[in-house]
Amino acid sequence: MTNSRFLGTGVALVTPFKSDLSVDHEALAAIVNFNIENGTDYLVICGTTGESATLNREEKQAVVKTIVETNKKRVPLVLGIGGNNTTSVLDEISNTDLSEIDAILSVCPYYSKPTQEGLYQHFKAISEASPIDIILYNVPGRTSKNMEPGTTIRLANDFDNIIGVKEAGNNVAQYLELLKSKPDDFLIISGDDDLALGIVLAGGAGVISVIGQAFPKEFSNMIHLGLGGHAKQAYAIHFKMMDIIGYIFEENNPAGIKAVFEALELCQDTVRLPLVPASDGLKAKIKEFVKSF
Repeated sequence: MTNSRFLGTGVALVTPFKSDLSVDHEALAAIVNFNIENGTDYLVICGTTGESATLNREEKQAVVKTIVETNKKRVPLVLGIGGNNTTSVLDEISNTDLSEIDAILSVCPYYSKPTQEGLYQHFKAISEASPIDIILYNVPGRTSKNMEPGTTIRLANDFDNIIGVKEAGNNVAQYLELLKSKPDDFLIISGDDDLALGIVLAGGAGVISVIGQAFPKEFSNMIHLGLGGHAKQAYAIHFKMMDIIGYIFEENNPAGIKAVFEALELCQDTVRLPLVPASDGLKAKIKEFVKSF
């Protein structure tokens, strides 16, 4: 597979904040090192979990700089660049230094609810503007519009630099349709932590995970066992992690995963409005899990 850089476990990195809501670059560097040293295969920067919607352009550039300098070319890097204003997305691509970035992760346009042809034309424009590879990101729970398998496969067949899709609709039937119909080297990447192992065992390329960044050794091991067809051993790890996967999405993302990182003493649980930190009840469950894991 020519796109083997993105096999295995990618993680959608949080953006740690200090109490004054400024970016905590020291904590960010610590989380990057923690992941690379414990088996994470690639890093995804400034996605939904990174609270990209609340970062201005200068903050986003500073986050990328910290991660690039900490990574030191050890693992591939994917940068989130997407939106519902196609012209603005193209402008961001043209004005972003992508020299250290291996691929763009681009979310389906949210709020506007385009037709399938609109989705196709949006990503066609991005493909033609991008100097690097693109991973599509379908997350209908956030965008209010599902990119149907036919549209994804059409894009995969028509544009060489569209190399995969992060599918996060929690829809097993849609995953299986994509796996059945995709070109050989096109990556079907799970964006659902709870379904990731099953999708890998069915032929998926891996996962872009939220929980994986807090338990990189265990989660990466699970995914690699799945890629090797070792279902029984992989599911033993999955079952151990089921509760925490549920906890982190119980209220909102990334408040849940930041509560895990606070319990691990890697960063504060601070998030920017309109998000709020996890409730005391949820934090208590998370702390108990981390303590006993």
